[in-house]
Amino acid sequence: MTTPPIQWYPGHIAKAEKALMEQLKRVDVVLEVRDARIPLSTEHPQVQQWLGTKGRVLVMNRIDMIPLQARQQWIEWFRSQGEEPYFTDAQHGKGIETVLHAAQAAGEQMNQRRRDRGMLPRPVRAVVIGFPNVGKSALINRLLNRRVVDSARRAGITKQLRWVRISDQIELLDAPGVLPSRLTDQEAALKLAICDDIGEAAYDNQRVAAALVDILKELEVETALRSRYDFDAQPLTGESYLHELAVYRHQGDVERTARQLLNDFRTGVLGAIALEYPPL
Repeated sequence: MTTPPIQWYPGHIAKAEKALMEQLKRVDVVLEVRDARIPLSTEHPQVQQWLGTKGRVLVMNRIDMIPLQARQQWIEWFRSQGEEPYFTDAQHGKGIETVLHAAQAAGEQMNQRRRDRGMLPRPVRAVVIGFPNVGKSALINRLLNRRVVDSARRAGITKQLRWVRISDQIELLDAPGVLPSRLTDQEAALKLAICDDIGEAAYDNQRVAAALVDILKELEVETALRSRYDFDAQPLTGESYLHELAVYRHQGDVERTARQLLNDFRTGVLGAIALEYPPL
């Protein structure tokens, strides 16, 4: 059975991308936020070309949702690529200070260039970008220490662009989540759907929940399913597991089972689980 590919590109994202391109000309530092559960799948393919010579701070959010050893592996891998990742749990305000310092340090070069040209320093202008729903609004609210941005667990809630002053040294542009115009990598698209980092209209819950079970088996962490539902996934494919679990738990209601499975993963009920590890 072939299901249509996962796609999502509503008009406001196209508009947001255009507005973001305009604003990026005025930005010194980009804070790129990714989901720590899927750091590679939440890498926006165009970020590098948008950046040019601007400073960049790589933020891995939702650090509370992955095991410590996954975090260690990612730190080592990113460093081996010449990058320094900053881990945050924006929901609970962890790791925010270091991100702020990193943004300031990255922007300092701009002020040095201004001084060299006999100009006065000005506040560093930073922008937070990333896929919808990776926790950008929560991060911005923490950076500002007050609630200015509507943050909700719903992809695509931020639609307008605005500048907000964080301190004397730094100003922040709040940008909407930006998705690539086409999701060509369907494996990544499935992970985005599993983690709810994409619009819901674009996918079929049952297909996505079955994919989650298959990934958990591949990573050998399917015991999380057994301890949660008292039902073993080992001998079954993701799809069969979903159907049999539906019979076992919800009178055969597969859609309800798929939604529960996804929700249990997204809210951390299944435990701390990384869906991606660094490439070997």
